[in-house]
This record gives sequence, C-alpha cells and structure tokens, in this order.
Amino acid sequence: MQQIFNFILKNSNRLLFLLLLVISLSLTVQSHSYHKSKMISSANFFTGGIYEKINNIDEYFHLKSQNEELAQENARLKSLLFNQKDTTKLPQIDSIKGVKKTDIIVSKVIRNSYSVHENYLTIDNGSASGIKPNMGVINSAGIVGIVENTSKNYATIISILNIKSQINAKIKKSNHFGSLVWNGKSTGFVQLIDVPRLAGVRKGDTIVTGGQSIIFPENIGIGTIEKVYIDNVTNYYTLDIKLFNDMTNLGHVYIIKNKDAEEISNLENQNKKNE
Repeated sequence: MQQIFNFILKNSNRLLFLLLLVISLSLTVQSHSYHKSKMISSANFFTGGIYEKINNIDEYFHLKSQNEELAQENARLKSLLFNQKDTTKLPQIDSIKGVKKTDIIVSKVIRNSYSVHENYLTIDNGSASGIKPNMGVINSAGIVGIVENTSKNYATIISILNIKSQINAKIKKSNHFGSLVWNGKSTGFVQLIDVPRLAGVRKGDTIVTGGQSIIFPENIGIGTIEKVYIDNVTNYYTLDIKLFNDMTNLGHVYIIKNKDAEEISNLENQNKKNE
C-alpha cells in the first residue's frame, strides 16, 4: 500500500496532467457533434473488428456440425428427386403406402484407396443403419461405388476405380447403354464399353446411370465423354469418361436403399432356376 502512495506522490504531476487531458477530451467530444461522431465511429470500427474475429473463430468450430446438416439436407432433396414421378410414363402405385421406393442413408468416408487396381472405401455406418451389400453409393457429384461388406457400424465399398467394378450406364441424350468399367490407369477417368456403333457419340456428351439396374436410380451423373475408340474386333465403341467426381477427395456419401431391390432380385433368381 505504501508503494502505491509513493508512486502517486512521485508521479503526481503526470497523473494530474493525464486526468485533466482525459476530462478536456471528454468535454470536447461531448460538446462537438463532429468529434463525437468520429469517436463513436472509431469505437465501432475497433469493436466491430473484434466481433468479426470472434465470429470467424466460432464459425470455424461449427463447420463440422454445419457440414453434417448440409449432408442431411442433400439426402432429403435427393430422396425427393429419386421419388419424383416420371410424367412420361404411366403412373405406378406403390403397394405400401407411406414407404418410399428410395431412401437415403448419409455416411462419411473414413478411408479411401485409389492408387491400386482394386480400390475400396470404408464408411462409418453399417448394418445397424440399414446398410446392406449391393446398395449403391453416390455423393453430390455422382456415383461413387457399391457396398460390398458390412459390419454393425462400418461398411466397405467397391470403388468405381476398381477393375472388378461393372455398372450399367448410358449416354444421356440417346439412351444407348454400355458397361462402366475402369482400366486401372487414371483416377479421373473410367470407360464405357460395349456401346453400339449406332449410337451417335461426341466428346462432351453426358454419361449417366442406366435404368437396367436395381442398384442405382436412373440418370445419376457419372461424367462426360473425353475420347472415343472403336474396337475393330467387336465393332463397338469404347469411351473414355471424364468423371464428375474427384475420387481422391471424398467426404460425405449417400447410400441408396431401394426397398424393391430384394424382391426384384429374388424374382430374377427364380427365373434363372427355371431356365
């Protein structure tokens, strides 16, 4: 306490000067509107900058939850899109009211390989979430792969960058079908094979999923034609397809749950046994 008194006595002149300076500045600001507005403006600028920094930090720490919300919203919108009635076809009535033909399960990729010939992904949802083998997997850009195996909380997916992968696809503008495969070379390209020569193909044409599969809904984006080759043996086209997806950078994915898939598959297997 004594040291405080000593400090005040020792610097009394300076402290008095500062006090009078503050009082004079305060009176000047209060009595002149120009000075007052400048002071308020400066204070707002200072505090506004602080609040902006705090808000930026807060937004950064909330990015994860925001991404989860966006993924859920995208899933809902895709579900509505896949369940939209095709007005060009005769209306079909769902046999079970209130149950959608296509449901979407949101998940996140926790492991992704793309540097070998047989690439797989691992996601953080499994059978407990309703995921089963042979379900299609997509994201906001296009197709990703097909579920192969599941455990209670995880599932592995055969990537479209897998030389064993084979998916039904078509040229969007002409509806000519082919098989989507990967030649094991570039992570940015897959191949559409067995496309008939009758199909008019051009660089830039869009390739989408076909309607001959119970795994993927029709017309999900895959990519665009980059190069066209003719197989002289089969007389079919082989097309290099530039993927919409960056398969080396995957986050949230959507697993397509088609309630009719098991029924259709059982019926087709029964037909094969009868042949």
